[in-house]
Amino acid sequence: MIWQKNRIALALVAIAFGSAVSSVYGVAIARKGQAKAVIVVGADAPEPVRHAAGELTEFLKQITGAEFEIAGPPAGDGPRVLVGPGAAKLAAADLSTEELGTDGILIRTVKKDLILTGGHPRGTLYAVYTFLEDYCGCRWWSSKVSTIPKKPTLNVRKLNVRYVPPLEYREPYWFDGFDGDWAVRNKSNGNRPRLDAKRGGKHTYQGFVHTFYPLIPPQTYFKDHPEWFSEINGKRTVERGQLCLTNEEMRAELVKNLKARLRANPAATIASVSQNDWHGNCQCSKCAAIEKEDESPAGLLLRFVNAVAEDIEDEFPNVAISTLAYQYTRKPPKHTRPRDNVIVRLCSIECSFSKPLADERNKKFRDDIVGWSKICNRLYIWDYTTNFRHHIMPHPNLRVLGPNVKFFANHNVKGIFEQGAYTTNGAEMAELRAWVLAKLLWDPKRDGQELIDEFIAGYYGPAAPHIKDYLKVTHDAVEASGDRLGCFSQHTAKFLSFDTLSKGWTHLKAAEEAVRDDPDVRFRVQVAQLPVMYTFMMRWTQMREKAKAANADWPMPNSIQDAYDHFVKIAKKKNISRLSEWQAGYGALDEAVKRAK
Repeated sequence: MIWQKNRIALALVAIAFGSAVSSVYGVAIARKGQAKAVIVVGADAPEPVRHAAGELTEFLKQITGAEFEIAGPPAGDGPRVLVGPGAAKLAAADLSTEELGTDGILIRTVKKDLILTGGHPRGTLYAVYTFLEDYCGCRWWSSKVSTIPKKPTLNVRKLNVRYVPPLEYREPYWFDGFDGDWAVRNKSNGNRPRLDAKRGGKHTYQGFVHTFYPLIPPQTYFKDHPEWFSEINGKRTVERGQLCLTNEEMRAELVKNLKARLRANPAATIASVSQNDWHGNCQCSKCAAIEKEDESPAGLLLRFVNAVAEDIEDEFPNVAISTLAYQYTRKPPKHTRPRDNVIVRLCSIECSFSKPLADERNKKFRDDIVGWSKICNRLYIWDYTTNFRHHIMPHPNLRVLGPNVKFFANHNVKGIFEQGAYTTNGAEMAELRAWVLAKLLWDPKRDGQELIDEFIAGYYGPAAPHIKDYLKVTHDAVEASGDRLGCFSQHTAKFLSFDTLSKGWTHLKAAEEAVRDDPDVRFRVQVAQLPVMYTFMMRWTQMREKAKAANADWPMPNSIQDAYDHFVKIAKKKNISRLSEWQAGYGALDEAVKRAK
C-alpha cells in the first residue's frame, strides 16, 4: 500500500537515489533538466485521459525544468510513461482496469516503462495525481497555493500500486474546494465542484436535498389536493409540513415530475426524494400506523422512496434515489429495508463536534449509524464541519476529523458529504479543513493529525509552529470547558474566554512576525487572525471588563473601530462575503461594533 506513515519521505529518497539505480529496477523520467521519458497516450484515449497526460506534462516540466513530449503508441522502446488503459497495454497486454470501478488507480513499473492508469472516467487522473503527490512531492493546498518541488533529475524505482477508494462519493463542501482543478487534484468527486468532462466529471444530483415541495409544489397542488400533504392535529397543511406518504395518487404525480426532471438532466446519477428541512411529518391514520409498525418515521419514508425507486428504474437504471435519515427520520426502521438503488444519507446535525462521534457524548448518533450500517448497502453521511452561525469564529473540531471519517468508513459508509462554509471564502481554517477532509475521504486510514500538521507546515511555512500553538490553545480550551461544540455554537461559548483568546492571539502575532518579510504567507496568517479578532469584537465590552479584572494587557487595538477597520481590510482582500451561512455582508459584526461604541 502507498498510504504508509513515511511514504513521502521514502518515495523522495527513492527518487534521489534513482540516478544510481539500473533501469532494470526503475524508470528514468528526467536527468539534469532534460527529459528522458516520453509520455504516451492511446490514439483513442478519452478526454479525461488526455487531460491527465497534459497535467502530468505540465507538472513534470515545473518539477524538472524539462520539456516532455506527448506521443501516440508505440513511441519507441522507453523509457515511457504510459497514461491510460490503452497506452498501458504496450507494457502489459493483459492489464485490466475493470475491477477499479470509476475511481480506482494502478501505478506500475514494467522494465523501462511507468504505467499510470485507472478506472473510467476518473481513475487515470487520480493515478497521475497520486504519482505526482506521493512520488514527486506535489501538494495542492488550495485553489491558489501549491507546493511543486524542483528535481532536475527524476527517477522512479520499482512500483506496483493498486488502490480502490472505499468511498464512492467524496465531497469536502467548502467554498475553495469547488474549484475544478483543486477538486480533481485532491480527488473530490461530489456534486458541487466545477468538474467538467475533461476533469473526469462527478456524481451529479437531480435536486440535492429537501425536495418534497420542489417535486410537489404546494402552490400548484394544495388547493385541489390537500390530502397530498401532511395532516397535523387533524388538519391538512403545508405550513412546515411534509407530504402524505401513503397517498398513491400523490406518488404517481411525484414520479411523473421526477422523470421529467431526469430527462432534462441526463448527467444525473442520483435523484433526491427527501423530506423538507423541518419536522411536520403526516399524522394521518395510515401514515401513523406504518410509523408505529416500523418504530420510526424512517420506515414510512423508506417504503415511499423504495416505491419511487422501483417506478423509475426501468427508464433510469443508472440513477439512484437518495433520501435522508435526518432529525425525525434518523432512527433506522425495525422492518423496512432500502432497495439496492436507494441511498440513505444519515445526518449528524445533533452531535457535539468537540468529541469524536464514537464518544459517549454522541451515543445516540453512534447507535443510529450502527443500525443503518446493518441494513443499508449505500449508506451516505451528511456531516457538519463548520459553525453555520459564525463561520469566521474559532471552531476547534480539527482533532475529530480523522477519527470521524474512520468511524464512518468502519460502518459500511459508501459516501461522505462534509458540509462546511460553502457560500464564502475565509471561514476559520477553511483551506486546511477542505484539504485534510479531501485526503481523509480518499483514504480513511490516514492519520488526521499528521495531515493537519502537513498542511500547516506547507501552507504557513516558518509561521507553522505558532499556528499549531494557536490551534492547540483553542482545542485544549474546548476540551477543558466541556462545551458542546455544535454547528450552531454561540459566540458566548465558555471556551471562548478572554484567557483563551489572548493566549491564542499571542501565538498568532508571533506567526505574523515569523513571516513578516513574505507578503503572501503573512497575508495567510492575517486571515488566520480574523477569528480571534471577530470574537473579541463581538464581546468587546465584556472582554474589556475581563482584562481589567485580571489586570491583564489588552491585546486588541484600543478602539473597536480600529479593530474593525483592520478586520474589514483583510476580509475584503480575502473576498470574504459573509460571516454566517444566512446573512450576506458583516451585519452581526456591524451591530456589535455599534453597541460597543
